[in-house]
Amino acid sequence: MAVVPEATATAEPRQATMGLETPEGVTIAPEGDEVLTIEDLHVEVDGHEILRGVDLVVRQGELHALMGPNGSGKSTLANTLAGNVAYKVTQGRILLRGNEITTWAPDARARAGMFLAFQYPEEIPGVPVSQFLRQAVSARRGMDLSVLEVRVALSEWMQRLEMDPAFASRYLNEGFSGGEKKRNEILQMAMLEPDVAILDETDSGLDVDALRIVAKGIEEVRRVRPVLGIVLVTHYRRILERLRPDRVHVMLEGRIVDSGGPELAERLDREGYEALRP
Repeated sequence: MAVVPEATATAEPRQATMGLETPEGVTIAPEGDEVLTIEDLHVEVDGHEILRGVDLVVRQGELHALMGPNGSGKSTLANTLAGNVAYKVTQGRILLRGNEITTWAPDARARAGMFLAFQYPEEIPGVPVSQFLRQAVSARRGMDLSVLEVRVALSEWMQRLEMDPAFASRYLNEGFSGGEKKRNEILQMAMLEPDVAILDETDSGLDVDALRIVAKGIEEVRRVRPVLGIVLVTHYRRILERLRPDRVHVMLEGRIVDSGGPELAERLDREGYEALRP
């Protein structure tokens, strides 16, 4: 889900080649090959170390699958990347397009191009999907978009994602099924045009039909925006049968213990995680 700051700045449209001004006064450089770099990342929660030295590089257009059992640190990594203050970085750093964002607030990261699709999207009664997206997209682009602009873009994406147009007027996630909540996260990703998207167990709780629809939506966003980098956090191989990853990483006890191609996910399906425990 996008993070919407309390106030949205109004500015003239920027050219695509210009940098993005952040609240800290740092200018994000134009897109390079590496959209996300994680170096020796250590993270603790309530005084307990969860991540114990994570290294990862995601380049433009790549889809990385991060797999591991419950409690391995996958969601901790996702929340840390998004800037959740409950997760304390004690060592290492996070770079977005070559710029260190380790200490940035969640809304600054979101405006700079980081997107997190939550495992359990929250309901926001009284806020229609269209209104939420107008605020979020305006914050991301640094300009106050008109209702018409957002409505046109929203209509186009809902058609691409095979979503009922009435969806836009419903309150955000209120009364949504599990599949609808996950499709709404993909809609947000499409509208916000991030540089890197962290999809935290997007396949969790979905039946076969809902999984197919969500996977198809992700593929459509990738088709329209081929430079998008994605980290897909998952327990299971089934979504990887529809979204073929460029790299697969296995996380155990707060570390990435193995990396490989799609064949690694197939091996995990046969042998489980125990064979990879240190």
